[in-house]
Amino acid sequence: MKRLTLSEHQPDASRDRATRLKRRLSRGFTLIELMVVLVIIGVLAALVVPNVLDRADDARVGAARTDVNNIKQALKLYKLDNLRYPTTEQGLNALVTRPTAGPQPLNWKPYLEKLPQDPWGQPYQYLNPGLRGEVDVFSFGADGKSGGTGRDADIGSWQ
Repeated sequence: MKRLTLSEHQPDASRDRATRLKRRLSRGFTLIELMVVLVIIGVLAALVVPNVLDRADDARVGAARTDVNNIKQALKLYKLDNLRYPTTEQGLNALVTRPTAGPQPLNWKPYLEKLPQDPWGQPYQYLNPGLRGEVDVFSFGADGKSGGTGRDADIGSWQ
């Protein structure tokens, strides 16, 4: 006795319909469908990418302000212990290693484990006496040059 499969029991019209449906499902996307998806992705990228890039710049400026405040606090501790700020020549290194030049600190201690670099990879600047305060600690910003506007603006202890 011969066993019949399901397809042999179906009439020809329903078998043809099932075959056409399988072909349609396995056919894939048309070029127009792919182009529409690419256009949508392009529009979304054009709207989102500028906002993300601005956030990165804002984060760098915030990190620089935090670093400047931390260095300023370390300088205040230095002054409490040694009755003066480090000279410009001694620089911010006086917070990490005992100065060998200029007036020797009376009661020096390490005030920072290491000197941070600004978020753009440059060293922080130090002036004693400062131009805008008793001492100035600052970063030149993204461009690495004095002055500037926007993300290129200086970020300092006077802000």
